[in-house]
Amino acid sequence: MARGSDGESVLHKHLRVLQAFDALRPFLTLTEIADAAALPLSSTHRLVAELEREGLLERMPDRTYRLGVRLWEFASRTPGALGLRELARPWLEAVHARVRQHTQLGVLSGRDVLFIERMSTRDAVLNLTLIGGRTPLAVSSSGLVLLAHASAGLVDDVIAAGWPAYTAETIPPGALRDRLRHVRADGFAVTDGQIHPESRGIAVPVLGPHGAVYAAIGVVVANDGTSPQPAIELLTVAAAGITRALEEAYLPHDGTRDTAHGLRALVSTSQRSLNYFASLEGEAPVGSGLG
Repeated sequence: MARGSDGESVLHKHLRVLQAFDALRPFLTLTEIADAAALPLSSTHRLVAELEREGLLERMPDRTYRLGVRLWEFASRTPGALGLRELARPWLEAVHARVRQHTQLGVLSGRDVLFIERMSTRDAVLNLTLIGGRTPLAVSSSGLVLLAHASAGLVDDVIAAGWPAYTAETIPPGALRDRLRHVRADGFAVTDGQIHPESRGIAVPVLGPHGAVYAAIGVVVANDGTSPQPAIELLTVAAAGITRALEEAYLPHDGTRDTAHGLRALVSTSQRSLNYFASLEGEAPVGSGLG
């Protein structure tokens, strides 16, 4: 991998440019990108031009930049987060129809929980979650579920890095390991007022096809002192349903890989379309521009 004179790879510098954008800053000028990425303006200009040529950044009429649609195209091909999102959506909708607050799906990403789906009502309690947004693992119920089943090394890294104390209820570093033991034993996490006093997070793990924790499904509801047990039971049923959907999509059936079967689980379309997609295997990849 090519490296600059400072020892940093060119790829890493490109990633720093892309990471300058977030949900609160979707449009940035060249100078703003350079500042956010902590790169010289001249280097930023070259990196941005390369990313723009490849469709990973797009320049707007007002000379600002935004993330390019080609990033979405790449992400849509992964059977990880996006496949999970498709499979989980019916179960998230079922939970949301009962809870009528916030329902969300998160996956582990570094020291954060990355939320890949979120459903809300306009009058729901305060919640900082955004689709594609991140929250430190130690402060959210979904993050605690994911961290409780992560490696000891990641727990060490999280504690060493620290996290914001949003409220007086935010878990302090010295109490995290004990809290994670309880989450593993209980099979769920409840956070009362850890990010905002009026909000309570409740989350349970989603197991993948091979038994490892794949994601966390959770709700954010009013922190009103009522029992979280009904929400825990609802989320547990939904998590089991998502696990079954993952198994249907990704595990071989009768010792063979059934392309149409996995595709049927991942997309919503007609039977004729599914059969046609399956017939193309070995000829042209799905999503290659046909039709």
